[in-house]
Amino acid sequence: MINQDPFRAMTDPTSSHAATGASYRDAGVDIDAGDALVDAIKPAARSTDRAGTMGGLGGFGALFDLKAAGFKDPVLVSCTDGVGTKLMIAIETGLHETIGVDLVAMCVNDLVVQGAEPLFFLDYFATGKLAIEDAATIVRGIADACRESGCALVGGETAEMPGMYAAGHYDLGGFSVGAAERGALLPKNVAEGDTLIALPSSGVHSNGFSLVREVVRRSGLDWSAPAPFDADKTLGQALLTPTALYVKPVLALHRAGLLHACAHITGGGLPGNLPRILPADLRADIEPGSWPVPPVFGWLAQTGQIAADEMLRVFNCGVGMVLVTDRPDDVLRQLQAEGQTGHVIGRLHAAADNMPPVRFTAPVTF
Repeated sequence: MINQDPFRAMTDPTSSHAATGASYRDAGVDIDAGDALVDAIKPAARSTDRAGTMGGLGGFGALFDLKAAGFKDPVLVSCTDGVGTKLMIAIETGLHETIGVDLVAMCVNDLVVQGAEPLFFLDYFATGKLAIEDAATIVRGIADACRESGCALVGGETAEMPGMYAAGHYDLGGFSVGAAERGALLPKNVAEGDTLIALPSSGVHSNGFSLVREVVRRSGLDWSAPAPFDADKTLGQALLTPTALYVKPVLALHRAGLLHACAHITGGGLPGNLPRILPADLRADIEPGSWPVPPVFGWLAQTGQIAADEMLRVFNCGVGMVLVTDRPDDVLRQLQAEGQTGHVIGRLHAAADNMPPVRFTAPVTF
């Protein structure tokens, strides 16, 4: 294992050996490769520095100054997530440029729905044999998304573990910490009559890829084939479209006092994620057809013969984030001013006996 704590390859003091003795390299761990990776990714990590970042890279732990970041009475919010089997498409296509964006987005989008500003991020990269350029490409994608989200990439762990992974395979984990002033946490004041506004997804995002891969298998297409739903891309490129980052628009709306709650639509879809922000006495009525559904979802449903209710509980189906507000016109106006798109997709009503917390007002078709 190559330990970056943070981004510091730690050599084994017992690794010196006689010419005929065993070495860590003989066992499959290349310390020199780990050092080379650390050197390759340091500029990307440093490019994410922000107010509150303390010290340089190379310590045993990363430091962050909440006061320097402007907080007075902060509550810390933490998230961890991965990318799931979307990684398999990146591995099989050799396209690693944006999978790190997915990793960051899955974490920071969860932070921001609680009203928190992402502050810093750490990653975990594990593989059987370290491929320096592929790993560096992934970390650069992580850094790109951190800069876009305003959080610092302060550390990580690179684990080279011979025998744990098939050749060329790897796994990713992400960890993010944010903060909100104590009185600014979400959800807050969610009430009957509130409007639901959808922020569009960029595609499948990072959930449901085991089902996506099964549909691709049944289709007989390979990753280099033209995407049936996007003529400008190969199937692999289209499905690797990175998860949208919602930090900037959501924080701007929250700071303007326009939001009561937000829901990041991940695994479980709208039926599984909206109830997480609803009081027990309220339900959400969703109007199918009120938002554009990206063509990838129609292709998946038709090619895989997937039922509509299964689509809705596995995929985001075009809705990446739901905003809850009592000032929908102001929210839509601010989104438009920032070059963002929003769609009114429903409202909150009093809960009723034998009524699910999320109800679609008409059949959903793909």
